[in-house]
Amino acid sequence: MLANDAQLLVLCALAAGPLHGYAINAAIEQSTGQRLGPGSLYGALTRLEAKGLIEAADGSGRQRPVRLTDQGQELLESELRSMARFASNGLRRLGVNPA
Repeated sequence: MLANDAQLLVLCALAAGPLHGYAINAAIEQSTGQRLGPGSLYGALTRLEAKGLIEAADGSGRQRPVRLTDQGQELLESELRSMARFASNGLRRLGVNPA
């Protein structure tokens, strides 16, 4: 299980392929309408890398792209499936037909 939403947002952004910090934040903003602050973004990246969920991808210059590891992809899928079940149950309790 992930420690916070910032980590989940970063993993979701990386699901489409390797990205560097600015591009990760742009992908998060496109999905959610909000940006992570630098401390939240780079803190999440550091924690995810320490957990073995992301790793450095090929890149050069100042931009350091990262990608999901197999473990990161498995955890992301598990977290998203769990969230989908939770949301579906909540919608049913509200009397709303989950899509």
